[in-house]
Parts: sequence; C-alpha cells; structure tokens
Amino acid sequence: MCLAVPGKILAIAGEDPFFRTGRVSFGGIIKSVSLACVPEARVDDYVLVHVGMALSVLDEKEAAEVFSYLKEMGELGELATPPPS
Repeated sequence: MCLAVPGKILAIAGEDPFFRTGRVSFGGIIKSVSLACVPEARVDDYVLVHVGMALSVLDEKEAAEVFSYLKEMGELGELATPPPS
C-alpha cells in the first residue's frame, strides 16, 4: 500500500520552483522533501508527502485527521505522534 503522510514545513531552501525543498516534521521526525509540486507552500503549512515529494497543501485540521486515520490503520510506525491541533 502506498501512503501519503502529512507533515509541517519547518524551513524552505531554494527559490527555483523546480528545486525548492523543505525541512518537514512528521510528528517530530524531520525529513527533507521536494516542494516542486506545491509552489504555494510556505513555512508552517502542512503538506501531504509521498516518497519525498509534497503533493498538496493541507490545513492543520486536515493534517490531524489524516494522522488519526493512519494511526487507526496502524500505518504510522515511528510516526505515531500526531501534529498539534
């Protein structure tokens, strides 16, 4: 099964829309993520990430809801801590 997981953007690097990356927190685990598909994303936004690529911007409520569903399904593993609501 393929999953997209919500995370909060902590910092953004790069100005070229095709090469922008973000430091994204997934319940405390921080990863570098491509922001090429979400040029509108800003620091403190929540993004839905699949295989290191942010696919869409979510509001905080949507991000918490997705985390809740993933937790219910047992699909979070080490990402078991949901974002603050």
